[in-house]
Order: sequence, then structure tokens, then C-alpha cells
Amino acid sequence: MSLRVLVLGGTTEASALARLLAGDGRFVATLSLAGRTAAPRVQPIPTRVGGFGGVAGLAAFLRQQAIDAVVDATHPYADQMSRHAVEACRTTGVALVSIVRPPWPCQQGDAWQVVTSADAAAATLGATPRHVFLSLGRQELQAFAAAPQHRYLARVIDPPLQAGLPPDLTLLSARGPFDREAELRLLKDRQIEVVVSKNAGGTATYAKIVAARELGLPVVMIARPDKPAGRIVASPEEAMASLAHDGAPRSLRGV
Repeated sequence: MSLRVLVLGGTTEASALARLLAGDGRFVATLSLAGRTAAPRVQPIPTRVGGFGGVAGLAAFLRQQAIDAVVDATHPYADQMSRHAVEACRTTGVALVSIVRPPWPCQQGDAWQVVTSADAAAATLGATPRHVFLSLGRQELQAFAAAPQHRYLARVIDPPLQAGLPPDLTLLSARGPFDREAELRLLKDRQIEVVVSKNAGGTATYAKIVAARELGLPVVMIARPDKPAGRIVASPEEAMASLAHDGAPRSLRGV
């Protein structure tokens, strides 16, 4: 009997896992996306878009769809979704595997200032006007309206929808992965003086950190939130192994 799996996605790991699940007859899988990207990449398994309606809604979905196991492959900063997954899986007795992407380490030559939020990042930029590269998605750009003296370049997949954005803001529409040479060229051509980033981990956007290091630019790094998890694995392949362990989801119970 096939294992019914719900993948909470929106990351490169979720897409890789979807490809693995699509070719494995042991599983019947559904991918869930939050809907923050207007045109997400087409996936090889059935995909739903949108929220569940909190913990109660997710628990109801798990019961209605007879889900055996959930894989949390959400972004490292999607802490609310992960909290909901932990609570809903505990309530329903459904197995939970969490793919946790290691954060980027601060290396020799990096000039990082670690802060706890986008608001703190904006305050850290200081009073003197600077050319700032914002690489943290579109959801928190409004925080930098509190520091309107700076000139901002924000790289986004989709344009921001919220009001109250900083007055001197240029949007650059692009989707990773990005390479070192392109990032060096971008930072030089746009005369960037400081980079603001989330510590996303992985390889898709790390080139900007390498480029900042080589150019001697400071990076304001927004630290990861506390993100609860089930059984922690480091990759889609490890998630597959956990799902297949003993051929039954009961081996993953007790989240």
C-alpha cells in the first residue's frame, strides 16, 4: 500500500523531493505551496496552493486526505508554518520529517553584522546615505521605509504588494541560482556599499555572500528564527530514506 505524503514546499529541496517522489511507486505525494510566488515552477506531483487555516485547518486536511507522513521542506524563515506542522502532526499522530538546510557560516574575510529582524537591519544601516542591496524577498521591504535616506536595490521574484515602501527603491526581478561572476558585476555596477540578507543557506544565493567578501562589503545578516521540527534530515534523499524506513510511517511517529 502506498504511503500518502504531504510535502510543505517552496524551496529547492521541496522541488528535488517532489521529483524523487514522482518516480517512486511506494508513495502518493502532494506538494503544498504557500502561494507567495505568482508563477511557481511546474512540479511533477499534484500541487495545492494557499494556506490551510492554521493548525486546526492543517490537522483537518491531514485527516481528510488520510496523510501518513508530512515532510516540512519550507524555507528556513517559514517558522509559523513549521510550528503549525509540528502541532498538527502531534494532534493527528501523523509522521513529520523536517529538511533543515544548514545556515551559512561566517568565514574569514566576511564582515557580518547579525541582527534579529528586518526592522533591526534598517536601523543598523545608519544615518549616512548608502547604496544598499536588499536580498531578503519582497515580504519585508517595507521595514526599510524607516530609513528613507538610503538608496535601495531589492532583488525579488515578484513585485511587492504592500504599501509604504522606501522612496528610493529599485526592483530587480530575478530568480536564482546566481553565480559569483554575475553577483560581482551586479554589486560593482550598482555601486553597492552594503548587503542585507537572510541566512538562507544552500547554494542558490550564496554567490552574493562570496561577492561581498571579495569586494570587502559589509553584510547585515538577519538571523534565522527558532523553527520547530520533527525528525530532522539534511537533504531530500535523507527525507526519502526516512519515509521508507521499515516501509511504514509508524517508524516516524512521536513528533
